[in-house]
Amino acid sequence: MAIDAIGVAGQSDTNVPQNAAIDQTSFLKILLTQLRFQDPLKPMDNQQFVAQLAQFSALELTRQSGEKLDTLLSLNATGQAIGLLGQQVEVRGQSGAGVGEVIAISFASGEARLSVKTTTQTMVDVRLQDVQLLQEKN
Repeated sequence: MAIDAIGVAGQSDTNVPQNAAIDQTSFLKILLTQLRFQDPLKPMDNQQFVAQLAQFSALELTRQSGEKLDTLLSLNATGQAIGLLGQQVEVRGQSGAGVGEVIAISFASGEARLSVKTTTQTMVDVRLQDVQLLQEKN
């Protein structure tokens, strides 16, 4: 079950460039500049000021949650890869399917790569997503 922040659910703006994100320090600099140069006869509305701070805080929490979720998924994949060491797996790759034993694991760019020794004694280097556990060894 997905849980989204109020007012953010299902929103997607494809017109925003990838490098348009700002951090908390940049946001505070913009806000202070806005306060410094506002018209003294028409100051910023307190509600609007608090709403901007609350909105940015919510966005920052969402960003941090996303980073933590990515870390959790990476740790989960690492655990799955380690659990496959010494196991018989079916390999689905570009060269077709085969059966073999996982004999080594390497991590390149944060992705688990499995070295599988197939029944024909050839070594295959595959991603974790390209294998399926056949049976556990006793």
